[in-house]
Amino acid sequence: MAISSRLSRSLAVKVWDEHMTRSVQAGRQTTLQDHVTVVGIGVHSGSPAHLTLHPAEADSGIVFVRCGVDGQPDRELSANYHSVTATEFATVLGDQNGPAVSTTEHVLAALHGLGIDNAVVEVDGPEVPIMDGSAAPFVAAIDQVGIVSLAASRRYIQVLKPVRVAKGESYGELRPHPRGLRIETEIEFDHPLIGRQSCAMDIEPDLFRRELARARTFGFMRDVAKLWSAGYALGASFENTVVIAENRVLNPEGVRFHDEFVRHKAVDAIGDLALSGAPLIGAYRSVRGGHKLNHAVLTALMSDRSAWAYVEIPEIRRPRGHADLAAGFVSPAYGPDVS
Repeated sequence: MAISSRLSRSLAVKVWDEHMTRSVQAGRQTTLQDHVTVVGIGVHSGSPAHLTLHPAEADSGIVFVRCGVDGQPDRELSANYHSVTATEFATVLGDQNGPAVSTTEHVLAALHGLGIDNAVVEVDGPEVPIMDGSAAPFVAAIDQVGIVSLAASRRYIQVLKPVRVAKGESYGELRPHPRGLRIETEIEFDHPLIGRQSCAMDIEPDLFRRELARARTFGFMRDVAKLWSAGYALGASFENTVVIAENRVLNPEGVRFHDEFVRHKAVDAIGDLALSGAPLIGAYRSVRGGHKLNHAVLTALMSDRSAWAYVEIPEIRRPRGHADLAAGFVSPAYGPDVS
């Protein structure tokens, strides 16, 4: 009994120390410990692309670098809502010279979902590689190299009052919420395999890894010809898209979650909201929305200076012996080919 008691106390102290490490670092900015590369193709362009995530200094934010093409200089773009040039089927970033890199939402969701403040995202093609259609390969790449805290304090954007954008039956709203970022998404499709689905979660790294990161992009077989003729989905396949026929999912493995479709919409929302430039403290609700609505709501918030404020969360050191223990960490059960 004495040995068991000592082991229990030792385990409690270890778990508490890990919890305190995360709590203490919550107010610090973060970056990657090393660079890491993933390789794939663009879901819309079909073009091959290498994406490399690099560490960055404090207060750098997330910066995209589109490598020079045909002898042209590299193009550097801040991951900011001002840089958005299109939101039709993906979030596209660009500048006065036009679009630079498309389909940024999944890598941004991975960075934001894991709490990374500063990184350089280097892409050598017109589009971020789609990988398996989810944020999971980017999460696995980040986990491979690890995350490090920096000395600088993290600055948050706190939502002070509701901001709402509506168009027809679709609407999005950001409202005050005391516990970090909360995502509430609702979708409705006239299809028996989807119908109405909803998802609501307070976003933190372990939950993002476990409940959201693996949710893939999806599309309907009936729309393929129209998308191809418009120049979209040229790289789509069963390897990177959940393809829905009239009465079944065509992918041999089926779906990863019973409500994978709405979970993927939540991933997209997290990636699009990462373009605020700092972690949000607020709740985002999206009903029948997408990239266009996400960007419109974020733009509406940032345009109303009375609706938000920059805040810093102080580091809180609580004494050992407190009864609360951190929840166990769940390792991701997936991984891309990374280098």
